[in-house]
Amino acid sequence: MEPTHDAIVFIVDDDAGVREALAWLLRSRHLLSESCGSAEAFLARLDARGLPPQPCCLLLDVRMPGMSGLALFEVLVARGLHQAMPVIFLTGHADVPTAVDTVKRGAFDFCEKPFSDNALVDRAEQALAQSARHLAAQRQRGNLQARMGELTERERDVMRLVVEGLPNKLIADQLNISVRTVEVHRARVFDKMSVKSAVELANLLRDGGTAA
Repeated sequence: MEPTHDAIVFIVDDDAGVREALAWLLRSRHLLSESCGSAEAFLARLDARGLPPQPCCLLLDVRMPGMSGLALFEVLVARGLHQAMPVIFLTGHADVPTAVDTVKRGAFDFCEKPFSDNALVDRAEQALAQSARHLAAQRQRGNLQARMGELTERERDVMRLVVEGLPNKLIADQLNISVRTVEVHRARVFDKMSVKSAVELANLLRDGGTAA
């Protein structure tokens, strides 16, 4: 999945020259950016405005005065934001072992200074694509939950047994209702969940991470 045209790359670095150079580099590849000079300033921005609705990623310097990039990353992980906003660390040579460890703990990647401009922007675009996939999956889960919220308790009962692969006669026996009633509930479940078969329904629930 490609990121949308309004995807944004956040830059957090205490060096104004680095921030300006990165912003220029991103503009040259038609990418929007927003810069902060400290981890504290970026957190304040997050607290005030939250994550944007469009795909985003974060280019984050490891070493900064005050809160370090690593400390900021820990906050983002604790808030569950590092998947919607993948983090690419900008590191010096001495920071590489630490950066590798952060990748194991959920960071998207790290780029060692001095980094290749094209390689860095390529990784940023890949991070934005991952953000776009994450946001799409979130929307899908939200839509699925909304559809499931329209089901009655009896329709949920029928759906659970349909997904288990039971035929209408056995569903009727288990729920102590008529086969015709099962057929009606089954049709309503398929309609509300926008599926045409039990297999499609089972796949929908599995892909959405939702139990029947």
